[in-house]
Amino acid sequence: MRDRTPSTEAGSQDRHLPIANISRNMKKYLPGSAKIAKDAKEAVQECLSEFISFVTSEASDKCHRERRKTIMGDDLLWAMHTLGFDSYIEPLRVYLAKFREAEKQAIASAGRPGSANPDA
Repeated sequence: MRDRTPSTEAGSQDRHLPIANISRNMKKYLPGSAKIAKDAKEAVQECLSEFISFVTSEASDKCHRERRKTIMGDDLLWAMHTLGFDSYIEPLRVYLAKFREAEKQAIASAGRPGSANPDA
């Protein structure tokens, strides 16, 4: 098993989601008057980071076995199934399909004459 303990404080921050984003999402599901302690935010931050690392590591191992360098959305879904997070798979599959469709539409509209393309 890999040691995922960061050796420096800067390294610790690099592997964590921003605490402001976590706090904002936590507040969405609490009454307006609720307060969230700093240690609670940090605990959720650590759990989320560990979960992401756990799933990504499993997907990365699969890609390595298949001699691929890029982790795709389907690899993450496979990893979540393998790790027993089956209840997340269908909503994520729907989201991934919508994301891919939006990407196709963005690419198609970028290629049309007269379309607003900031990269052109």
